[in-house]
Amino acid sequence: MEKISIIIPVYGVEKYISATVQSVLDQTYKKFELLIVDDGSPDRSIEICQQFTDSRIQIIHQANRGLAGARNTGIRHAKGRYLAFLDGDDLWLPEKLEKQIHHLENSPDIGVSFSRSAFIDEAGQALGTYQMPKLKQITTSYLLSCNPVGNGSAAVIRREVFEAIKFQDNLYGTSEDFYFDEHFRQSEDIECWIRISIKTNWQIEGIPEALTLYRVNSSGLSANMLKQLDSWEQVIEKTRCYAPEIVTQGETLARAYQLQYLARNAVRLQAGSMAVKLINRALITNWHILLENSRSTLLTLIAAYLLLLLPQYVYSKFEALVLNKIGANQKRRILQEHLLNN
Repeated sequence: MEKISIIIPVYGVEKYISATVQSVLDQTYKKFELLIVDDGSPDRSIEICQQFTDSRIQIIHQANRGLAGARNTGIRHAKGRYLAFLDGDDLWLPEKLEKQIHHLENSPDIGVSFSRSAFIDEAGQALGTYQMPKLKQITTSYLLSCNPVGNGSAAVIRREVFEAIKFQDNLYGTSEDFYFDEHFRQSEDIECWIRISIKTNWQIEGIPEALTLYRVNSSGLSANMLKQLDSWEQVIEKTRCYAPEIVTQGETLARAYQLQYLARNAVRLQAGSMAVKLINRALITNWHILLENSRSTLLTLIAAYLLLLLPQYVYSKFEALVLNKIGANQKRRILQEHLLNN
């Protein structure tokens, strides 16, 4: 069994961190080290982590450097052939590592393996819906429009991938190796996947099962939506500097998809006015999303306007019916694809 290094950045997650760590210790794949990076957390998160006595756990302390900075610190300390990242408020199902290591071991061209994710609420209850991204033949142009990995807790990555994209910088008084770009406090994931796609020959591929439980957190919605859009624009500008031809080919369509994605998030978090503004802006930016991805675009458009116009109790009943149907269809599709994959 190859050793895997699991990196959990910790900042302000005292409500969730115990369950997160336990979901790692419950993995069926046992040969791992767990690197908990205290990113200057102001609450009791690290005190809670210190209550675990498993010898595979190492706690690393640093001044706050953000999510990318905490991951980079974990990578520098990691000893495993494979690296996995788990955000401090998300969870893994027990078979997560075993199945994704199997995927990588049997696919020598794949550098980044990811699973689908199931949405859970702030209390950890399943919402019944899933992130359903494209799993194969993921191109750079696709990455500009969508983030198939979906979230920071879904990917398991070969160490060689990070060695291929690392760069040196001096941000904190000494020269260090960097992997995720610490200039980004959001969108650091998609910036990294785009850089891997452009600068290496490693493929990014997913497996059908939803092995990550991704927590939907509604705090700071409006500000976060605008910050996400701004950080995505910064990713585009960075990519333009070293791959201008790739950005030029599909920039407006990619921006429309990003706006549509943010509109879906706004709908999920019940922010009707924000959802309407975002989906309208998406269509104005490039209406071809109606042709390329008509079902998702129309559903987002309808849901945004119904959320804005209907009384809350009426919309809630409508939403529950629709989400139950969508979730059942998604679950059926996951099962079918899993059976075909095996």
